[in-house]
Amino acid sequence: MRHPGSLVPPALLACLALVGCGQGPAPTAAESAPKGSPAHIRAVTGAVDDAALRDADARPGDWLTYGRNYREDRYSPLDGIHRENVGELGLAWTLDLGTKRGIQATPLVVDGIMFLTGPWSLVYAVDVRKGTLIWEYDPGVDRGIGTRLCCGVSNRGAALYRGAVFAGTVDGRLLSIDAADGTLNWEVMTVDPEGYQSITGAPRIANGLVLIGNGGAEFTARGYVSAYRADTGELAWRFYTVPGNPDEGFEHPDLEQAAATWTGTWWELGGGGTAWDSIAYDPELGRVYIGVGNGTPWNRLRRSPEGGDNLYLSSIVAVEASTGQYLWHFQTTPGDTWDYTATQHIMRVDLAMDGDDGAVIMQAPKNGFFYVLDRETGAFRSGAAFAYMNWATGLDPNGRPIEREGARYEDGRKHRIAPSAHGGHNWQPMSYHPETGWVYIPAVEQIGSLRYDRSVPDRSRRRLNGGNGATNANNMSLYAEEVPDDDPRAPKPGQSYGRLIAWDPVAQELKWEVRQPLMYNGGLLTTAGGLLFQGDAEGRFRIRDIRTGDALWEFDVRSGAVAPPVTYLVDGEQYVSIAVGWGGGPGKRMKQVDRIHPGTIYTFKLGGDAPPPEKLPPLERAIVALSTDASPLEIGAGYNLYLGHCVHCHGTPGGDGGEIPNLVWSTEGMYELLHEIVLDGLLLAEGMPSFEDKLTGEEVDLIKAYMLHVAEGMRAGTPSDERRRFLADAQRLADKA
Repeated sequence: MRHPGSLVPPALLACLALVGCGQGPAPTAAESAPKGSPAHIRAVTGAVDDAALRDADARPGDWLTYGRNYREDRYSPLDGIHRENVGELGLAWTLDLGTKRGIQATPLVVDGIMFLTGPWSLVYAVDVRKGTLIWEYDPGVDRGIGTRLCCGVSNRGAALYRGAVFAGTVDGRLLSIDAADGTLNWEVMTVDPEGYQSITGAPRIANGLVLIGNGGAEFTARGYVSAYRADTGELAWRFYTVPGNPDEGFEHPDLEQAAATWTGTWWELGGGGTAWDSIAYDPELGRVYIGVGNGTPWNRLRRSPEGGDNLYLSSIVAVEASTGQYLWHFQTTPGDTWDYTATQHIMRVDLAMDGDDGAVIMQAPKNGFFYVLDRETGAFRSGAAFAYMNWATGLDPNGRPIEREGARYEDGRKHRIAPSAHGGHNWQPMSYHPETGWVYIPAVEQIGSLRYDRSVPDRSRRRLNGGNGATNANNMSLYAEEVPDDDPRAPKPGQSYGRLIAWDPVAQELKWEVRQPLMYNGGLLTTAGGLLFQGDAEGRFRIRDIRTGDALWEFDVRSGAVAPPVTYLVDGEQYVSIAVGWGGGPGKRMKQVDRIHPGTIYTFKLGGDAPPPEKLPPLERAIVALSTDASPLEIGAGYNLYLGHCVHCHGTPGGDGGEIPNLVWSTEGMYELLHEIVLDGLLLAEGMPSFEDKLTGEEVDLIKAYMLHVAEGMRAGTPSDERRRFLADAQRLADKA
């Protein structure tokens, strides 16, 4: 691979052709139209067809699909920015996207035109040459939808095909947008609009079909992946990841076999298995690999009381790309009861192992094991733990986890389980580098607390967090007996950290790791320049050496970053871009930086000298100066209500908050308007939904009493252990009442 300085600009190539022949071919529309004009965009995006997507590696200067190519390896062969000159990297431009909600998208770039998605499912087209917005499409998502979502209003990206940009919306629609002018071609509703389902993942293109999954397993969803015809939006096929009611028949034959692994009336609760992120297309074999999520409810005893593996929960499932017909599956977590999704990044590579060409797929799902599977048959090739775990002791010869006794927390006590429900690896994409042969993973280290109480009835969708999904799994009790994990290697309760790791998938061993203060960090990119790129929770965009993990360069991007970066060429010059915006999942309620800054695209090149955007000083704040005369019973009731409706976004009162503020630091005026905010939707435009159908005025007052009780204790300096004991007694009173 040549350095950018040796690349001949396209315009010069055209001139040389004219000189050599006396008369060259007529210029194409892409060459003759001004760069960034509708005609130019229409020409270059119209050329993104099946052949272009299959041969994405032949166009290293573009980033045409979510993982850069159909292998989804997030490795770029560009080497113009490398170890020796990375210190010369500078800011080319920034673009403020006007949002303070989480940005998780991977930008797509073709001939200097960038497409990406943002919070509330907005879609943007950007001129990389100028650093300016070309168009913005707002699908008009109802800002009150937050009560139907588990993990925020983020979106992970778009797909590009034959002049159209495809994106999902958080309310469950699939959009086709004209890439040249941002107008809508068509839209289809992919989910039951009355259900609690969503789309946060990026679509994939498979030979003229647009593939998209759904989210919502924390409520009452049943998972599936749908394939729509790119030109019309017509449904071509749908693959259900879990069976429905057997009395109503099965949508496809394999579901009958899957139903034999379930018991009870699971379909009444939804079942779960939503494919909310990873979908990988394999054009060589003409198939699609689907990463399937957790069950609904989380605890298997509730949804499938006599046990069973509950297929195809927490599995990778291969289907025919043209028909959706089942081919094979591999279940990473049989009978999932821990929220161990297998929706994480699926990567297709060729590994030299066991004397063959090693045509495999690889995944590091939530359960903490790294898997290598034969991509043609789904057979287990190898696996090992990449994160601390205590739920299993290893894998058997077929790749089935060997569960530790008591890991299913069925005795009514609280159990400390690792990995936590955030997983050993969450959604943030990993990257594979062919030179080292290593996979780079943004890993997580955290222990969770889980408890199953047979006496607690199922929650309803009236509650924001969990619906049926987390029933009898999340630890909601402060006074229940706890079974501690006394392993000195175990993360401490309430503590967590991130691990950026280099993993050898052949040897199944760790090569190096870098510990990070917060567990929630950005997705990854590697390049032929020997570099590893990542934004992190500390508000730094860092570049590291792929072999050592040593930091070579960093830039202050003001807010924590979770989205993965991309690299590409514009007129022969290499650029790197990352969309920075803290939030989504844990980012809603925690952060590592002083304050949240507007979502911003940062773009870099060698010699870039653009001024950085203003970094604002930390917000001045104080604990709310109000008191409460509520009784312990009322405070305990308010605590339970807060857990059911508020904590998933606002976090534990007294924390730092994330993209959504922590309410103990709110003003007296906010508390005076609490009924108007919570029940009347006063802040609906800001994304705070109305809870009028979920809470009464009396219940809002109980929540207020609990928060003010916490504020009083913090102002008085009451030790946290003493506050916890009081709250445990108060919760016990409320539960008895």
